Amino acid sequence: MVHATGEERAVHLSREAVELRDSGHHEAAVRNLREALSLAPDNLAVKDALVKIQQEEGNGHHLIDLCRRYTTQKDERAGKDAARYLQTDGLVPPGSVALDCAKLLLSHQAQSLSSLQDDIISGLVRQNASVRQFFSSQLQVSVTTFFDDMYDRGDGAAVCLDTVVLDHSVWPSEDARIHCERELFQLFIAKLMESGHDLDGRSLKGIARLLAVDADQLRDLVDDESLDVIVNSLDHRLPAEWRSQATLATIKYLEASKDVGQKQFSNIVSAKLAKSRIGDLIVAFSATAAIFPVAPEVAAGLFLSDVFMAALKSLTGRDAKSRRMEITVLELLNAACISNTSRDAISKDLSDWLSHILTNGSDQSSELAAVILAKIRASVKDQTSASHCKAQGGQYHVSELVDRFKELMSKHKGENISNAIEGLAYSSVKPEVKEQLSGDSTFLRSLIRALQAKSNDSSILYGGLMIILHLTQFLPNLSEEQMKISQLKAYAEASPAPKSSPSVLEDDNHVMARCTAVIDAGVMPVLVACGKNTALSVHDLISKIMLSLSRNPKSRGPLAQQGAAKLLLGLVAASQSSSGSNSNNTVRSSSHALSRILISVNPSHAFPLSGFPHVTSAIRPLVALLTTPETTSSSAEQSLDMLPVFESLLALTNLATHPDVAAAEAIVRHGWEQLEDLLLSKNPLIQRAACELVCNLMTCEAGVVKMADGTKRAAQRLHILLALTDTDDLTTRRAAGGALAMLTEFDPVIGGILDRPRGVQLLLGLCQEEDDGLVHRGVTCIRNLTCAASGDIERRAREAVKQEGGVEILTNMLKKTRNQLVLEIGVEALKPLVG
Repeated sequence: MVHATGEERAVHLSREAVELRDSGHHEAAVRNLREALSLAPDNLAVKDALVKIQQEEGNGHHLIDLCRRYTTQKDERAGKDAARYLQTDGLVPPGSVALDCAKLLLSHQAQSLSSLQDDIISGLVRQNASVRQFFSSQLQVSVTTFFDDMYDRGDGAAVCLDTVVLDHSVWPSEDARIHCERELFQLFIAKLMESGHDLDGRSLKGIARLLAVDADQLRDLVDDESLDVIVNSLDHRLPAEWRSQATLATIKYLEASKDVGQKQFSNIVSAKLAKSRIGDLIVAFSATAAIFPVAPEVAAGLFLSDVFMAALKSLTGRDAKSRRMEITVLELLNAACISNTSRDAISKDLSDWLSHILTNGSDQSSELAAVILAKIRASVKDQTSASHCKAQGGQYHVSELVDRFKELMSKHKGENISNAIEGLAYSSVKPEVKEQLSGDSTFLRSLIRALQAKSNDSSILYGGLMIILHLTQFLPNLSEEQMKISQLKAYAEASPAPKSSPSVLEDDNHVMARCTAVIDAGVMPVLVACGKNTALSVHDLISKIMLSLSRNPKSRGPLAQQGAAKLLLGLVAASQSSSGSNSNNTVRSSSHALSRILISVNPSHAFPLSGFPHVTSAIRPLVALLTTPETTSSSAEQSLDMLPVFESLLALTNLATHPDVAAAEAIVRHGWEQLEDLLLSKNPLIQRAACELVCNLMTCEAGVVKMADGTKRAAQRLHILLALTDTDDLTTRRAAGGALAMLTEFDPVIGGILDRPRGVQLLLGLCQEEDDGLVHRGVTCIRNLTCAASGDIERRAREAVKQEGGVEILTNMLKKTRNQLVLEIGVEALKPLVG
């Protein structure tokens, strides 16, 4: 039996929908089209059909019928259709229709309707200003009455009140809006304080959203009691969704209230510590752990206080109370490791206890202890600290912790591996751990399988990619000047100077071997899949990994075959649509990796004429790498990282040979200005690469026009190209000579050469070289001069060649060369001079 694809099924459903619509069955037609849209979300025909049916149904009046059947007949199917209607892109009911639907639902008691009312009401508020205007008027009559009614209808209905009070356009005055906003906030706080209710998540969402948008307006309403009830919701035993809302609310309040709020928070936590009851201690530790990632200075100040450390030490024994608090303490210590000072305190005072838990704790607690110890070990910089850490932390060395994490990954078979991934992410900063992990092909394959299976789990995805980045990252190439600056900076900060000779395990050969191991384990399909993730932090990691993997020329072909070019172009496009330094870094790393790939592969294979993406999509990212500013100071220039510039030039030179002339035309259009500057670079490799690119661009009309349009600027460009035929670098001279061999087919170029005092002399100089390639280029130029199409140009050119001793030079060249092609061209060049 042959099964239809999603697209085929969508087409079939669309055809059925047309028949149903024609027979008057609009509801069934809409259901068919929505199912078709779920199978083929990008199908514009299905979307258009939905919009058309909406219009045919009287500009959304069908929605009223669905809501009426849902409320009066308790037709759940009609309720589901109404909710889906409001969630479908492009289907927005007119304001009057939406308002009638909202009033219809609110005319029924919340208890008389199912939970579908929540989706319908929140959808109406989200899409229609008329509904928000109506809700605004109801709040102005009585915030408490309307709040109580909406609160019982569901999360979305309650929280959509935030949307109303935050929409300035639906209020008669700012004073009225602020009054209702403040009352609404206090009502959410009151709900959170009620005992015996089970809707904490609902009130927390309302509180968090209002504080996230308007904390400055509401901060004075958060007294000690209000903040205390929010802090209580940070308890790690509560559902993660509740805790995330409580964390957002706490952080936004602390940001707005500054010292006042921080003092409030510290007093609340200290009071709970002083009570020394299990429940209070759990809340105090959970709250401190929750704010460590987002407000580390506030959390660290509290964590390192005498009262806090005393409470911690009292719970690191082996009694029943300590065991009950074990997970809470470990989660706090794990969060505290983000702070250097807190991590040092943990290493000094709690390493023994962590080692004990590692050996004797439950599975969960021993995993957390291992992660914390890994973070402590990863931060050790010198041998003295390592010895102290060893003495404080028992017998566990980093390699032993790594073995434990690997065992955990194998044991859990991809499930519940977040602790193992986190521990390895920290441990893998050590060179010896990098070798340990990269040498274990079984581990690498299991890590890659885990990332494939958990591509939607941001914590595992980020941690796993961080491990791969650590394995593949090369040390930066520092100039002597940069090393001195680094040493002076370390001295100024009273920190140890960086070691002059890093571990041998970090040299290029070792890192390249680790990159090969990662590629062989099958990392590319995972990176391609992860590239679809929208998180910019994930994109940044992938771009850095790809930059390292593409360093080895032998790896570039396999990477290209597995979709590297398309992946990197996708990362560039996604990052360019965002803002911030991280986005810029991602664009640069992705573009640099792309340049390396395109240096070593046939551009026709990377960008087939009938394929996607088109070859021109690679031009802008590569040209962007050419904008590294060069200065007139040679010492300053040497301190710049010119490798991206050099490799981008090589990649563009390769792309200029693509069969589609649009590639070369795009390079001229987007990159010519930068290219001209680089032709004058003091770096001989950069100058050579720029000259080679110019040579390849002389095969397209846009490139020729830059040199042959007869303008003063074209004459200056020609002068530079002639000068480059006389440099010390052989390859640069070949490239310049090759460009001139093509350009001298055009009379305006010949005229420009004749106008230069040494123009003809430089071309004849090529004919006297020992290198056969240079001779070939020189004699071709002279042949083009003496056989010019224009009579006046031809006469001037022949005369100039004779005056510079061209007859003798060509005669001697013909006697010496054994190259048949050079002989033929030389004879052609000489004939007009002696005939």
